[in-house]
Amino acid sequence: MYEYLNISMPVREIASRELAKLFAVFAHPDRVRIVEELGAGEKDVNTIQAVLGVSHSRTSQNLAILRANRVVVERREGRRVLYRLAQPELAKWALDGLRFIAGEAEASGMRMTAIEEARQIWANEQAGELLLADRD
Repeated sequence: MYEYLNISMPVREIASRELAKLFAVFAHPDRVRIVEELGAGEKDVNTIQAVLGVSHSRTSQNLAILRANRVVVERREGRRVLYRLAQPELAKWALDGLRFIAGEAEASGMRMTAIEEARQIWANEQAGELLLADRD
């Protein structure tokens, strides 16, 4: 009766393990913010650093982790290195995550101002980038 489970379990374990690795990449707030920033388009390390308000080395270390896990890819433009999301739909995950958090917070009666404001900003930035891409 449950023979199909024995066949699919290794596949499901492998998929679960890989997904857990991806979730681990997003375990640091700086990396989540980098993904969110790159959802609005390609940026160099100095721009990302300025937006995050953290050191250059901290930004570079987080970009290296994202790059090693194939979340971001780089492109060289002379001496400048530009980063973009390998799969732009990853930025939508951040928005979906905020929707989930907002729903949970509303259910528990928490204040939602900061989460809702961040969600709106990120959504507007992503929509702006999509509009620019449509014009090209």
